[in-house]
Amino acid sequence: MEAALVQRAGIPFEAIPAAGVHGVGLKQLPRNLWRLLRGYFAARRILRRFKPEVLFFTGGYVAVPMALAARRIPTLLYVPDIEPGLALKALAHFADCIALSAEASRKYFSRRAQTVVTGYPTRVGLLDWTKEQARQNLGLEDDHPVLLVFGGSKGARSLNNALLENLPALLELAQVVHLSGELDWPNVEAARKNLSKRQAARYHAFPYLHEEMGSALAAADLAIARAGASTLGEFPLFGLPAILVPYPHAWRYQKVNADYLAEHGAAVMIEEAQSWSRNRRPLSKKLIATVSDLLKNPEKLGSMRAAMGRLSRPQAAADIARHLSDLAGRRR
Repeated sequence: MEAALVQRAGIPFEAIPAAGVHGVGLKQLPRNLWRLLRGYFAARRILRRFKPEVLFFTGGYVAVPMALAARRIPTLLYVPDIEPGLALKALAHFADCIALSAEASRKYFSRRAQTVVTGYPTRVGLLDWTKEQARQNLGLEDDHPVLLVFGGSKGARSLNNALLENLPALLELAQVVHLSGELDWPNVEAARKNLSKRQAARYHAFPYLHEEMGSALAAADLAIARAGASTLGEFPLFGLPAILVPYPHAWRYQKVNADYLAEHGAAVMIEEAQSWSRNRRPLSKKLIATVSDLLKNPEKLGSMRAAMGRLSRPQAAADIARHLSDLAGRRR
């Protein structure tokens, strides 16, 4: 889906072969190494044609072939999550500058590395909405709290299921803006048919939002979400308190992000129980209890809102661009 988003922004897109080597089996490893080698030669062809003055990496194994092919070109590495992944740690050896979302990430890099804390860059236009405009745009009432629920660009099935299991009860507490992702959209439509007229008026579901994502964030009083890197930028930008449910199969990166926001008093973390856990409590019960506690405690919610706002770095994108420009100047 990255290709579609880049092309939607009107930016030329080229892909190269790549594959991960961390955590793959011995049978798969030779094939993945061969893909990385093919990616290296594809990257060299792109570099010869494009002749870049600076390279900008945000991690992932797809960046490794390009980094190897461009060793003589100034490079800025951006670390979106609090804890860098294996590919990011490898790319750090090639980087002239390492930009971080938060100070907490410095400990993962050598003291010799040139690191700068820029914050997480957010999209232009996100802050174009006032709360009043955002609620009007989404058809929300002004005098009832708004709960935003989303699981990232592809959705999150366990979050969607937990929400739909408790939908009538949640709609008694708040208006709900639900971004389900395309895969679970049929389930959302089926659940909406079972709501009363009053409940349906409070439930605002969408498969995905592009330009209007800013209105969803501006309208909300509380969010339920995964803990991907964007939560480190978008929630602080809006001072939006959150209940974070880290994706349990994404190594530990999302949990570290959630821990960071929770330790600063900006979020509450709920760990999604593994299927093999004997003492697991259903996520749906944990979520509705936590939502109810927070919405009925405006002082706690206000404290979280202030704490989240203090983590905001609205100039992050401009800071990263300035460092890129400086590196490009060296090349020239």
